[in-house]
Amino acid sequence: MSASALHKELAPKRILLYLLTFAVVAVALFPIWWLVNTSLKTPLEFLSPEATFFPRAPTLNHYREVLVERGFLRFLGNTALVSVAATALSLLVGSLAAYSLTRFRFPLRLDALFLLWALVIRTIPPIVLVIPLFIMFRELRLTNVRAILILAYQVYTLPLAIWMLLGFFREIPRELEEAAMTDGASRVQALVRIVYPLVTPGLAAAGIFCMITTWNEFTYALIFARVPSDFTVPIAIATFITEYRTLWGPLAAGGLISSLPLLLFTVFVQRHLLRGFALRGTF
Repeated sequence: MSASALHKELAPKRILLYLLTFAVVAVALFPIWWLVNTSLKTPLEFLSPEATFFPRAPTLNHYREVLVERGFLRFLGNTALVSVAATALSLLVGSLAAYSLTRFRFPLRLDALFLLWALVIRTIPPIVLVIPLFIMFRELRLTNVRAILILAYQVYTLPLAIWMLLGFFREIPRELEEAAMTDGASRVQALVRIVYPLVTPGLAAAGIFCMITTWNEFTYALIFARVPSDFTVPIAIATFITEYRTLWGPLAAGGLISSLPLLLFTVFVQRHLLRGFALRGTF
Protein backbone atom coordinates (compact mmCIF):
# COMPACT_ATOMS: atom_id res chain seq x y z
CA MET A 1 0.00 0.00 0.00
CA SER A 2 1.38 3.39 -1.01
CA ALA A 3 1.91 6.25 1.38
CA SER A 4 -0.91 8.33 -0.16
CA ALA A 5 -3.39 5.44 0.12
CA LEU A 6 -2.38 4.84 3.72
CA HIS A 7 -2.81 8.54 4.46
CA LYS A 8 -6.32 8.52 2.93
CA GLU A 9 -7.25 5.46 4.98
CA LEU A 10 -6.05 7.01 8.24
CA ALA A 11 -7.59 10.43 7.59
CA PRO A 12 -11.14 9.56 8.80
CA LYS A 13 -9.75 7.96 11.97
CA ARG A 14 -7.60 11.01 12.63
CA ILE A 15 -10.55 13.33 12.15
CA LEU A 16 -12.63 11.20 14.52
CA LEU A 17 -9.83 11.33 17.09
CA TYR A 18 -9.63 15.14 16.80
CA LEU A 19 -13.39 15.46 17.22
CA LEU A 20 -13.35 13.19 20.27
CA THR A 21 -10.47 15.17 21.78
CA PHE A 22 -12.29 18.44 21.15
CA ALA A 23 -15.44 17.07 22.77
CA VAL A 24 -13.56 15.92 25.88
CA VAL A 25 -11.78 19.28 26.22
CA ALA A 26 -15.05 21.16 25.72
CA VAL A 27 -16.77 19.14 28.44
CA ALA A 28 -13.82 19.67 30.81
CA LEU A 29 -13.66 23.43 30.21
CA PHE A 30 -17.40 24.09 30.19
CA PRO A 31 -17.69 24.49 34.02
CA ILE A 32 -14.88 27.05 33.93
CA TRP A 33 -16.58 28.98 31.15
CA TRP A 34 -19.90 28.86 33.01
CA LEU A 35 -18.13 30.25 36.09
CA VAL A 36 -16.70 33.12 34.05
CA ASN A 37 -20.07 33.68 32.37
CA THR A 38 -21.90 33.81 35.69
CA SER A 39 -19.38 36.18 37.25
CA LEU A 40 -19.95 38.72 34.45
CA LYS A 41 -23.75 38.71 34.52
CA THR A 42 -25.88 41.42 36.13
CA PRO A 43 -28.15 40.47 39.05
CA LEU A 44 -31.18 41.07 36.86
CA GLU A 45 -29.97 38.52 34.32
CA PHE A 46 -29.88 35.81 36.98
CA LEU A 47 -33.68 36.09 37.21
CA SER A 48 -34.09 35.28 33.52
CA PRO A 49 -35.80 31.90 32.96
CA GLU A 50 -33.59 31.28 29.93
CA ALA A 51 -29.99 30.17 30.32
CA THR A 52 -27.56 32.46 28.50
CA PHE A 53 -24.13 31.25 27.48
CA PHE A 54 -22.87 34.82 27.07
CA PRO A 55 -23.65 37.75 29.40
CA ARG A 56 -25.98 40.28 27.76
CA ALA A 57 -24.46 43.23 29.62
CA PRO A 58 -21.06 42.20 31.04
CA THR A 59 -20.15 43.82 34.33
CA LEU A 60 -17.19 43.69 36.71
CA ASN A 61 -19.19 44.80 39.72
CA HIS A 62 -19.08 41.35 41.26
CA TYR A 63 -15.28 41.35 41.20
CA ARG A 64 -15.24 44.81 42.76
CA GLU A 65 -17.61 43.66 45.48
CA VAL A 66 -15.51 40.58 46.22
CA LEU A 67 -12.09 42.25 46.18
CA VAL A 68 -12.88 45.71 47.58
CA GLU A 69 -16.02 45.52 49.68
CA ARG A 70 -15.54 42.06 51.18
CA GLY A 71 -11.73 42.12 51.46
CA PHE A 72 -11.23 38.86 49.59
CA LEU A 73 -7.47 39.44 49.30
CA ARG A 74 -7.15 39.05 53.06
CA PHE A 75 -8.80 35.64 52.86
CA LEU A 76 -6.50 34.70 49.99
CA GLY A 77 -3.52 35.69 52.12
CA ASN A 78 -4.72 33.56 55.04
CA THR A 79 -5.30 30.58 52.76
CA ALA A 80 -1.95 30.96 50.99
CA LEU A 81 -0.03 31.21 54.27
CA VAL A 82 -1.72 28.20 55.83
CA SER A 83 -1.60 26.07 52.66
CA VAL A 84 2.06 26.76 51.86
CA ALA A 85 3.17 26.17 55.46
CA ALA A 86 1.08 22.99 55.83
CA THR A 87 2.35 21.64 52.49
CA ALA A 88 5.98 22.41 53.33
CA LEU A 89 5.64 20.73 56.74
CA SER A 90 3.99 17.68 55.18
CA LEU A 91 6.70 17.34 52.53
CA LEU A 92 9.50 17.71 55.09
CA VAL A 93 8.13 15.25 57.64
CA GLY A 94 6.64 12.95 55.01
CA SER A 95 9.87 12.70 53.02
CA LEU A 96 11.89 11.90 56.15
CA ALA A 97 9.34 9.27 57.16
CA ALA A 98 9.25 7.71 53.69
CA TYR A 99 13.05 7.69 53.53
CA SER A 100 13.30 6.00 56.94
CA LEU A 101 10.72 3.39 56.01
CA THR A 102 12.65 2.44 52.86
CA ARG A 103 16.17 2.48 54.31
CA PHE A 104 15.93 1.10 57.85
CA ARG A 105 14.62 -2.13 59.32
CA PHE A 106 12.08 -1.89 62.14
CA PRO A 107 11.38 -4.63 64.67
CA LEU A 108 8.00 -6.35 64.92
CA ARG A 109 6.95 -5.02 61.52
CA LEU A 110 6.46 -1.57 62.97
CA ASP A 111 7.02 -0.02 59.54
CA ALA A 112 4.02 -1.87 58.09
CA LEU A 113 1.91 -0.99 61.12
CA PHE A 114 2.89 2.66 60.79
CA LEU A 115 1.87 2.74 57.12
CA LEU A 116 -1.40 1.02 57.94
CA TRP A 117 -2.07 3.49 60.73
CA ALA A 118 -1.34 6.43 58.42
CA LEU A 119 -3.76 5.00 55.86
CA VAL A 120 -6.45 4.51 58.52
CA ILE A 121 -6.04 8.09 59.73
CA ARG A 122 -6.40 9.31 56.13
CA THR A 123 -9.70 7.47 55.72
CA ILE A 124 -11.29 8.69 58.97
CA PRO A 125 -13.84 11.48 58.41
CA PRO A 126 -12.28 14.79 59.52
CA ILE A 127 -15.18 15.70 61.78
CA VAL A 128 -14.39 12.66 63.97
CA LEU A 129 -10.99 14.13 64.89
CA VAL A 130 -12.21 17.64 65.68
CA ILE A 131 -12.73 17.11 69.42
CA PRO A 132 -9.35 15.36 70.01
CA LEU A 133 -7.59 18.10 68.04
CA PHE A 134 -9.44 20.83 69.93
CA ILE A 135 -8.46 19.30 73.29
CA MET A 136 -4.86 18.88 72.15
CA PHE A 137 -4.54 22.51 71.02
CA ARG A 138 -6.16 23.70 74.24
CA GLU A 139 -3.70 21.72 76.36
CA LEU A 140 -0.84 23.15 74.30
CA ARG A 141 -2.30 26.65 74.88
CA LEU A 142 -2.16 27.24 71.15
CA THR A 143 -4.44 30.12 70.21
CA ASN A 144 -3.10 31.26 66.83
CA VAL A 145 -5.67 30.12 64.27
CA ARG A 146 -3.16 29.89 61.42
CA ALA A 147 -0.82 27.68 63.46
CA ILE A 148 -3.78 25.53 64.51
CA LEU A 149 -4.88 25.04 60.90
CA ILE A 150 -1.34 24.24 59.75
CA LEU A 151 -1.10 21.46 62.34
CA ALA A 152 -4.68 20.27 61.87
CA TYR A 153 -4.24 19.96 58.10
CA GLN A 154 -1.53 17.35 58.69
CA VAL A 155 -4.37 14.90 59.25
CA TYR A 156 -5.12 15.28 55.54
CA THR A 157 -1.72 15.87 54.02
CA LEU A 158 0.90 13.95 56.00
CA PRO A 159 -0.41 10.42 55.27
CA LEU A 160 -0.88 11.46 51.64
CA ALA A 161 2.70 12.71 51.38
CA ILE A 162 4.14 9.60 53.05
CA TRP A 163 2.31 7.18 50.78
CA MET A 164 3.06 9.16 47.61
CA LEU A 165 6.77 9.55 48.39
CA LEU A 166 7.25 5.97 49.51
CA GLY A 167 7.41 4.60 45.97
CA PHE A 168 9.81 7.30 44.80
CA PHE A 169 12.28 6.60 47.61
CA ARG A 170 12.09 2.86 46.93
CA GLU A 171 13.19 3.44 43.33
CA ILE A 172 16.41 5.20 44.37
CA PRO A 173 19.27 2.64 44.48
CA ARG A 174 20.98 2.42 47.84
CA GLU A 175 24.32 2.11 46.04
CA LEU A 176 24.23 5.82 45.26
CA GLU A 177 24.08 6.74 48.94
CA GLU A 178 26.65 4.13 49.87
CA ALA A 179 29.05 5.49 47.25
CA ALA A 180 28.59 9.01 48.60
CA MET A 181 29.15 7.87 52.20
CA THR A 182 32.22 5.93 51.07
CA ASP A 183 33.61 9.22 49.73
CA GLY A 184 33.17 10.82 53.15
CA ALA A 185 29.61 12.18 53.06
CA SER A 186 27.35 11.64 56.03
CA ARG A 187 23.92 10.08 55.65
CA VAL A 188 22.28 13.50 55.93
CA GLN A 189 24.56 14.91 53.23
CA ALA A 190 23.82 11.92 50.99
CA LEU A 191 20.12 12.43 51.57
CA VAL A 192 20.22 16.13 50.75
CA ARG A 193 22.68 16.02 47.83
CA ILE A 194 21.88 12.66 46.23
CA VAL A 195 18.43 11.42 47.19
CA TYR A 196 16.36 14.59 47.34
CA PRO A 197 17.28 15.75 43.80
CA LEU A 198 16.23 12.33 42.49
CA VAL A 199 12.85 12.41 44.22
CA THR A 200 12.01 15.88 42.95
CA PRO A 201 9.12 14.52 40.82
CA GLY A 202 7.63 12.87 43.89
CA LEU A 203 8.01 16.02 45.97
CA ALA A 204 6.39 18.08 43.22
CA ALA A 205 3.51 15.66 42.76
CA ALA A 206 2.90 15.34 46.49
CA GLY A 207 3.17 19.11 46.86
CA ILE A 208 0.46 19.67 44.23
CA PHE A 209 -1.98 17.28 45.91
CA CYS A 210 -1.23 18.61 49.40
CA MET A 211 -1.65 22.19 48.23
CA ILE A 212 -4.98 21.46 46.56
CA THR A 213 -6.19 19.60 49.65
CA THR A 214 -5.30 22.36 52.10
CA TRP A 215 -6.46 25.18 49.81
CA ASN A 216 -9.95 23.70 49.52
CA GLU A 217 -10.29 22.44 53.11
CA PHE A 218 -13.54 23.56 54.71
CA THR A 219 -14.34 21.62 57.90
CA TYR A 220 -11.41 22.54 60.13
CA ALA A 221 -11.29 26.11 58.83
CA LEU A 222 -14.97 26.54 59.69
CA ILE A 223 -14.55 25.15 63.21
CA PHE A 224 -11.26 26.74 64.28
CA ALA A 225 -11.57 30.16 62.59
CA ARG A 226 -13.76 32.14 64.98
CA VAL A 227 -13.59 35.66 63.56
CA PRO A 228 -13.84 36.87 59.93
CA SER A 229 -10.23 38.07 59.92
CA ASP A 230 -9.11 34.44 60.24
CA PHE A 231 -11.37 33.07 57.51
CA THR A 232 -9.89 31.14 54.61
CA VAL A 233 -11.15 31.22 51.03
CA PRO A 234 -13.67 28.34 51.30
CA ILE A 235 -15.29 29.95 54.36
CA ALA A 236 -15.38 33.37 52.65
CA ILE A 237 -17.03 31.88 49.57
CA ALA A 238 -19.58 30.09 51.75
CA THR A 239 -20.73 33.46 53.13
CA PHE A 240 -22.19 34.27 49.70
CA ILE A 241 -24.87 31.65 50.38
CA THR A 242 -27.20 33.28 52.89
CA GLU A 243 -30.39 32.15 54.54
CA TYR A 244 -32.63 33.99 52.12
CA ARG A 245 -30.70 34.11 48.85
CA THR A 246 -27.57 33.05 46.99
CA LEU A 247 -25.29 35.76 45.61
CA TRP A 248 -24.47 34.00 42.36
CA GLY A 249 -22.31 36.78 40.90
CA PRO A 250 -19.95 37.21 43.87
CA LEU A 251 -19.99 33.44 44.40
CA ALA A 252 -18.75 32.82 40.85
CA ALA A 253 -16.26 35.69 40.99
CA GLY A 254 -14.83 34.49 44.30
CA GLY A 255 -14.57 30.92 43.04
CA LEU A 256 -12.76 32.04 39.90
CA ILE A 257 -10.34 34.26 41.81
CA SER A 258 -9.57 31.54 44.35
CA SER A 259 -8.73 29.04 41.60
CA LEU A 260 -6.10 31.23 39.93
CA PRO A 261 -3.36 30.87 42.62
CA LEU A 262 -3.73 27.09 42.55
CA LEU A 263 -3.45 27.12 38.76
CA LEU A 264 -0.29 29.24 38.89
CA PHE A 265 1.20 27.02 41.60
CA THR A 266 0.53 23.90 39.53
CA VAL A 267 2.13 25.46 36.43
CA PHE A 268 5.20 26.51 38.45
CA VAL A 269 5.63 23.12 40.13
CA GLN A 270 5.09 21.26 36.87
CA ARG A 271 8.37 22.63 35.52
CA HIS A 272 10.24 21.17 38.47
CA LEU A 273 8.29 17.96 38.02
CA LEU A 274 9.48 17.57 34.43
CA ARG A 275 13.01 18.69 35.31
CA GLY A 276 13.14 16.08 38.07
CA PHE A 277 12.10 13.31 35.68
CA ALA A 278 14.83 14.41 33.25
CA LEU A 279 17.39 14.41 36.08
CA ARG A 280 16.41 10.91 37.14
CA GLY A 281 16.75 9.73 33.57
CA THR A 282 20.48 10.48 33.63
CA PHE A 283 21.12 7.81 36.30
